[in-house]
Amino acid sequence: MAGRRLSSLDAFRGLTIAAMILVNNPGSWKHVYAPLRHAEWHGWTPADLVFPFFLFIVGISLSLSLSKRIAQGIRPWRLYFKIMKRTLILFGLGIFLALVPRFDLATVRIPGVLQRIALCYFFSSLLFIKIGSKGRTVITFSLLALYWLIMKLVPVPGYGTGILEYKGNLCAYIDTKLLAGHLYKPDFDPEGILSTLPAIATVLLGTLGGDWLRSSKGTLNKTAGLFGAGIFFTFSGLLLHPYFPINKQLWTSTFVLFTAGAALLLLGVCYGVMEGIGFRKWATPFLVFGTNAIFIYVGASLMARLISITKVSGGSGALSLKTYLHGHLLAPWAGPFLGSLIYPLLLLLLWLGIMYPLYKKKIFIKI
Repeated sequence: MAGRRLSSLDAFRGLTIAAMILVNNPGSWKHVYAPLRHAEWHGWTPADLVFPFFLFIVGISLSLSLSKRIAQGIRPWRLYFKIMKRTLILFGLGIFLALVPRFDLATVRIPGVLQRIALCYFFSSLLFIKIGSKGRTVITFSLLALYWLIMKLVPVPGYGTGILEYKGNLCAYIDTKLLAGHLYKPDFDPEGILSTLPAIATVLLGTLGGDWLRSSKGTLNKTAGLFGAGIFFTFSGLLLHPYFPINKQLWTSTFVLFTAGAALLLLGVCYGVMEGIGFRKWATPFLVFGTNAIFIYVGASLMARLISITKVSGGSGALSLKTYLHGHLLAPWAGPFLGSLIYPLLLLLLWLGIMYPLYKKKIFIKI
């Protein structure tokens, strides 16, 4: 595996980025199929798996890349500089996306998807450099246990202890005290401060998966290990759900276990089919997305926002281009729900056309 990209990981990453674009960009938020909607609070839907999958992949990737650089004898300060640089770029891109189109620093959302990726990458990378697999295993489960205890035992003024509902949970209380006016909603942010702790655990679990893929085990044994660990974590999350509910917005410890298990199972499928059997052609579109994942995510997000703020004449007044495309071109013949799904699929096809030539020339835009 040394010296070449792991195709199954690129395909898994590409599948995840494609799903992120699909979930985040319906033609109409009023017409979204249930599996593409996030759970309202406790519980999960397929849409809730996408972001933790990407964080898990971040962990695998940093295990593969940093271990290679450490083996090459690269000086620690160079590694720390690279980690800091990438962290700042990711965080800055997240803030930039939050600023578009108004560029109002007074109300800009500070937490966000790329911001969380940046922070989790930063802390997990530092831990990876300093601590081996066993130590990271201890830290990971300590973080999950600590977060569980904090959420259950630390009182929220006016509500008490152990509140895990939208109103009165500790995550919301901390965010509204420290980041008021800069949150996704006035009283809550799903990528807030406290819930970043278990999100770091998601990345650390990914590093352990990367350690396994770097081991000297054969392909069959690695695939079996991915499936075995995936089943264990998935059922662990489900079994503990009654005691600490699976909840994406709070990023509960059970959510970490459940989604890490699901990620391992899907990675096991990709790894077994592509690295074991050698069947790769089916994954070409996902390889295109997976080899330039962050660039495509940022580009697609910017494009979607520009489409949303561009005004066109719709007969009954000015409409956003997005509303026009869904309401006047897609929904009339496909129906409102299917038309809403076709819209992000067309966005994906457009980006596939843009990025395919770069993939063929092996041009990978690193961030």
